[in-house]
Amino acid sequence: MLKNFWYAIEFSHVVEHRPRKVTCLGQDFVIWRRRDGSVACLSDLCVHRGGALSLGTLVEDRVACPYHGWEYEPDGTCVKIPANPPGRGIPKKARVDAYPIVEKYGLVWAYLGDLPEDKRPPIPHMAEHDDPSFRAVYWQTVVEANYERAMENVVDAAHTPFVHGTAFGNPDKPEIPDYEVTQGEWHAEADILLNPPAPKGLWGMLSPKRLDPVVVTNGWYLPNVVKLHIRLPFGDLIMYDHNIPISQGRTMVKLVGYRNFFTGKWADRNAVKRIQRIFEQDRVVVESQRPELLPFDLAAELHLRSDALQIAYRRRRQELIDDGWWLGGDDIVMGDVPRREATVIPSPARRDNPELARAWVHKTRGDSHEPARSAE
Repeated sequence: MLKNFWYAIEFSHVVEHRPRKVTCLGQDFVIWRRRDGSVACLSDLCVHRGGALSLGTLVEDRVACPYHGWEYEPDGTCVKIPANPPGRGIPKKARVDAYPIVEKYGLVWAYLGDLPEDKRPPIPHMAEHDDPSFRAVYWQTVVEANYERAMENVVDAAHTPFVHGTAFGNPDKPEIPDYEVTQGEWHAEADILLNPPAPKGLWGMLSPKRLDPVVVTNGWYLPNVVKLHIRLPFGDLIMYDHNIPISQGRTMVKLVGYRNFFTGKWADRNAVKRIQRIFEQDRVVVESQRPELLPFDLAAELHLRSDALQIAYRRRRQELIDDGWWLGGDDIVMGDVPRREATVIPSPARRDNPELARAWVHKTRGDSHEPARSAE
């Protein structure tokens, strides 16, 4: 899992003026909408006794811990400890990690890292969101698989005729012509020629019975977004999958689908149904892949020319790993119980306050503080 990136952690329309728990990169966060409409994001862990702030309440724009009522500002500083008598100060260490937030493309993006603003990678550009000719639908699901396996599945054009033969793949014409990958520092995409079958149902009403080969644009945007642009005879369907790592083996997929045909609200349900049907065809395969995690060694799996986008991703990922952007031992806190650990993503404030950084690191909860006993 990669840190130091902007992650889309929630749909904007579901965030209200109340604490809400989200999970990304193995860490829990609490988010809420402030009275001015902006969104705040803190680590979901009170510094006092580890209470989940997401179970608390809001006092104006502050979140209050449900355990002892400690109140935290959106910047993570504690400003009230109810148990303290009048005049007693608040320790400098009474604070939690706060993460920068941007709302864009109908999503709440959190910057999960500690780089200064001018060194952070950009949020992926999704031009369709601001184009009035497109209409968006939103859908999400949890996949019991690693997020990188889920990502690579979308940009893998060669699986289409076999996994999606009843939807938009064509098992009678499975060949993938060679294609060129256009790559930047934070993304890569390619136009790939496919031979889809004619669509059925509502969309089939606008489609000819025989289809010519179509150009499909596949792409990835670091750290976890994949794009699929299908050019249908009657319009464009563009989907962005945000593969949010809940843990190493579990992924929350938040999908935004744009279309410039049947743009009335009445067609939204049908569009979501089609997206869901295609995704569920992928799920069975992705959840069964072994090894569960993407290998670090490029030579560990066999590659073909049709895998060029995946190869580009793995090479760029290795460069970032070499630069120290991979979640490693410094980001894992071991508990007192065997095999218990928690992920702690450093926030920008840690870089500004290095003398307090360790104050924000907590051990994870366990079932018991007794050491493990060997079997007799």
